[in-house]
Amino acid sequence: MPLIIILAECGIELIPKEIMNHPSVKKHLNEDNFASQLLDNALHHSAMIKLKDFNKRGRPDIVHNCLLNALGSPLNKNGQLIIYFHTITNKIFKVNPDTKISRNYNRFKGLMAKLIIESQIKVKDLNLILKFEGELKDLIKLYKNKQVIIFSSKGKFISHHLDLFQKDISKNYIAIIGGFQKGSFSNDIYNLSKNIISISHYSLDACNVVNKIITFYEIAHNIS
Repeated sequence: MPLIIILAECGIELIPKEIMNHPSVKKHLNEDNFASQLLDNALHHSAMIKLKDFNKRGRPDIVHNCLLNALGSPLNKNGQLIIYFHTITNKIFKVNPDTKISRNYNRFKGLMAKLIIESQIKVKDLNLILKFEGELKDLIKLYKNKQVIIFSSKGKFISHHLDLFQKDISKNYIAIIGGFQKGSFSNDIYNLSKNIISISHYSLDACNVVNKIITFYEIAHNIS
């Protein structure tokens, strides 16, 4: 079975209406430019500080880095990776493993804004990124014989790949990784599993967690 990665509570959303008139937003906003419609902490920090959970919001760069690393991995090239990202506004998107994510950050932001507006990114008849209709608990229910692992510095520390992934190809491993800058998962995320794991003595960036988990899985399944 492939490894299923869910990037949870990612800071990807359109600029909220309540800060639309803030000078830092109006300065960069262009209705003809999709990228400028996406909330970005680097541009809108002074406007964002009054938003609820602002430390988790406006960070599309985190998802950008995670997707570049995951989609470029041997695991994905071997057809053994399924990846979703879940936003802070509770939208879920599935990424086609053949998707070529632009390395240009502004192009990626434009893609994400277009995705939120249109619910899909499609080239001819091929869906590259498609919205999942439902909540995270509904998504997880789709997979049988599953082991759901939440990765958090608060979890039980493990240091060996076989302590995390067994060579049981019949099991669906679902890895939930935080796609945000600061803070911790909401209770809604922690309620998805009691299996909470830490893979480092240090607090790691999301892309480092993605890389390490994928590497563990590749080693456990002899994928190189």
